[in-house]
Amino acid sequence: MASVGNGTEESGGGEEENFEDAFENIPVASKMDLKCALEECSMALNLFLNNKFSEALELLRPWSKDSMYHALGYSTILVMQAAMTFEQQDIQMGISTMKEALQTCQRFRKRSTVVESLSNLVSKQSVDQLSEEEMHAEICYAECLLQKAALTFVQDENMINFIKGGLKIRTSYQIYKECYQVLQMTQGNKSKNETYHQFEGGVKLGIGAFNLMLSLLPGRILRLLEFIGFSGNRELGLCQLREGASGSSLRAILCTFTLLVYHTYVSLILGTGEANLQEADSLLEPYLQKFPNGSIILFYAARIDTLKGNFEQAQLRFQECIAAQQEWKQIHHLCYWELMWCFTFQQNWLQAYRYADLLSKESRWSKAIYVFQKAAILCMLPEDDLKKTGEDIVSLFRQVDSLKQRIAGKSIPTEKFAVRKARRYASSQPVKLILPVLEMMYVWNGFAVVGKRADITENLLVTIEKEETALQNETSHNEYYMDDACMLQLLKGLCLKHLGRLMQAELCFSKVIQSEKQIKYDNYLVPFTLYELGLLYKQQDEKEKAIRYIETAKNNYKEYSMESRLHFRIHAALDSLKVSPASTP
Repeated sequence: MASVGNGTEESGGGEEENFEDAFENIPVASKMDLKCALEECSMALNLFLNNKFSEALELLRPWSKDSMYHALGYSTILVMQAAMTFEQQDIQMGISTMKEALQTCQRFRKRSTVVESLSNLVSKQSVDQLSEEEMHAEICYAECLLQKAALTFVQDENMINFIKGGLKIRTSYQIYKECYQVLQMTQGNKSKNETYHQFEGGVKLGIGAFNLMLSLLPGRILRLLEFIGFSGNRELGLCQLREGASGSSLRAILCTFTLLVYHTYVSLILGTGEANLQEADSLLEPYLQKFPNGSIILFYAARIDTLKGNFEQAQLRFQECIAAQQEWKQIHHLCYWELMWCFTFQQNWLQAYRYADLLSKESRWSKAIYVFQKAAILCMLPEDDLKKTGEDIVSLFRQVDSLKQRIAGKSIPTEKFAVRKARRYASSQPVKLILPVLEMMYVWNGFAVVGKRADITENLLVTIEKEETALQNETSHNEYYMDDACMLQLLKGLCLKHLGRLMQAELCFSKVIQSEKQIKYDNYLVPFTLYELGLLYKQQDEKEKAIRYIETAKNNYKEYSMESRLHFRIHAALDSLKVSPASTP
């Protein structure tokens, strides 16, 4: 059971109190077969979805070294905690618990597994020889391996760890592929019982998530991965996850959360911003009914409201999510990040600052981004309001460089971008950034969200045009003048596009492209603008023109800020413009 979840306030109604009491009196089982393990893990999942995180761990702990599902569930919760806190001791605890979970699963696996002898492709005979327990052991082992690999990447910068992590992912992928074949061979079996459906749910989660995530990768990365046996088929991935989400297995909630992450984050940040909110709504609805105070459930409901442009409703929902539990403060940090952006969209700078400030003080995820964001928001405040905060903008921007971190030996692209922008404040005579908070909003594809609300987009356009006029009226231009002017044209074009003023938007984008040779530092502006112009032509059904501009952005530029992020977006855009040959499952 890989579990992600949340649930109900502790002070819920009578029905919930009974629900809690029912768990309080559960004695530790004296024996644990597969059926009992699945039942107990289902109870733990319900506790988890009801915000009873510690109780879920306590229920799983006694059997975590003797039952593969208890081992998987227990270690998954600790891995989630590590991923949220980013504390080194939590990461170490997550890794060591996952190591123990792998050993527990290994004891239940068939001695010479299909994966260990790859020359031995899955045959009907080998499938028939696999016991029910051994089938489950393969899936649990693959799931543990994947999570351990993910934690290995964030543990330190060691290249050996990076390679080890990659090999674990490959082994996990191979196991899932073998299990998928097992599933296809056993589809006709009449003796399908509850434990078989649990196995089926595990396979659908693994095959679905792998295919979906691999399908997002730009061609050049995927070609490298295909060389070592990876391939991704988006439709197969989505189909497997939808089937898994609609089932009743332990992994149904994980299939649901994977789809929700895809619809509410991945398709926005790494895609063209066209999220399937209708599907997201229908996936979440049954869980909202069952766990009305579940913090992660409430978080996704609020995120969906944000993406619909219902910022006021989203703010209320995020506040509900914060109030729902106090045990995992990291869920509060996710809400602070979203609230900061909601208030930024509305240009409510004092409230946006409040949440950026909380993040910079409480969360370890990305101090560099939080401090940059705080300083960028403060740039928007009138002098009097700024004085009341007691903050020094120049000092904040100067801190950004020292706060950057590395994951898997690599700098984080958004942090690198923030560090580079903040350098304008490094000298004894700082050169102020122009609307850095709106530039960062573009980095996170925020204009695609704001575009749902004409009133808010119009207000942002006024702010951008005001800054544009001020820049033009300056008597002496500094060395960043052309970069700033082009950045404003890009942001202005985005607002005009979302307001339906397409010809004016095209004019803004064209100005940036024509000024290419005069841009000194912000080399990212031209490829990103070519991409936006391509999307504008796509919107007007000028398909060939759209492909031409997007291909130009893809092929003619390299070594600029946020390059990998743009390549993800380009891949998604080209995918929606022309049918690529489907890759094999």
